[in-house]
Amino acid sequence: MPKLVALDIPSGELFVSSLQKIWDEGDAAFPVDQRLPLEERRKLIDRMGASKVISPDSEQERKGYPVEDGDALVVATSGTGGSPKGVVLTHEAVAASAKMTTDSLLVDPSSDRWLCCIPVSHIGGLSVVTRALLTGTEVEVHSEFSASACEKSGRSGATLVSLVVTAMRRIDVSLFRKVLVGGSSIPVDLPPNAIATYGMTETASGVVYDGFPLDGVEIKISDGQILIKSPSLLRCYRNGVSPFTDEGWFPTGDGGEFEKDGKLKVFGRLEHVIVSGGEMIWPVTVERALTGLSWVSEAAVVGNPDKEWGEVVTAYVVPTDTQSSMSLAQTREELSEVLPRFALPRILNIVNALPRTTSGKVAKKNLLSGAEFDNPISGD
Repeated sequence: MPKLVALDIPSGELFVSSLQKIWDEGDAAFPVDQRLPLEERRKLIDRMGASKVISPDSEQERKGYPVEDGDALVVATSGTGGSPKGVVLTHEAVAASAKMTTDSLLVDPSSDRWLCCIPVSHIGGLSVVTRALLTGTEVEVHSEFSASACEKSGRSGATLVSLVVTAMRRIDVSLFRKVLVGGSSIPVDLPPNAIATYGMTETASGVVYDGFPLDGVEIKISDGQILIKSPSLLRCYRNGVSPFTDEGWFPTGDGGEFEKDGKLKVFGRLEHVIVSGGEMIWPVTVERALTGLSWVSEAAVVGNPDKEWGEVVTAYVVPTDTQSSMSLAQTREELSEVLPRFALPRILNIVNALPRTTSGKVAKKNLLSGAEFDNPISGD
């Protein structure tokens, strides 16, 4: 039976060639996040049941359990909602994802070149490599993100790149023909060549571009939750659990709605919604308002428990300049022009940086755990 092979190697040419070899031999690949400590990598490999581990200088057989015929990848989720889950993606799903993206971006394998400069252990980076392999498009893979290296690639022929918001803000995006932007809190005012994507590990990459589903993708809203049907969806999780409804829909766990023009508006994780004084408040709405302020570089919003209100809106803000930050009262006054009063932050924390997961997402669990931050400012 086909086995799962863990790729415990950095991003680069060796990763790409090893992935192709695994597929040629009929096995499935599990890319291991190189930023994790060695012991954590070992635990993750054990949890995913890999039967072989490829490292830069060795290959080791081990006791694991098989995958099914047709399985191509097992990819760990980012773990923002708990321990990472192994998402099983088939060759059909990976190929469907590659085709949808390629068709939407009008990729020409003879002239375009993909740049992968985000981790291949997560679907945003890995899908760049897989779609390049499956469509015969040239791909350049960096071992880590470097703004200068990314821009150098753009100047030397790379035309397509996938980035998270933080990375996008650090480069000249005009160097690329198209820039796919994923992750949470994507700004509304993106550069004209940038595309806001919505997707997750379970969808094998982005399946909604600028609010509209790609060809072959269906979206519906049920009880405020986004549900998806797509040929790129996972087969199951590594533990054998199927997440699908009886009608074949995948519940994303994200809240959203359709706007009047049919555009999908994503609010964020349902588990992150804040209920304060009986009002439902989506953190992403407050985050976007905060990043619209001239002195705010980045922002994250969570709900902290409160005896009187149930939860209170708590903002963590990275200022553009440590000397230019505002008081809580000033911040609330500015935000009151775009937000209802019940959604205004009641606690403001000025911080040097936001805690992030290995995939670059804001680690909101860390914000809620009582970690120490600089200069907390609270008010009514």
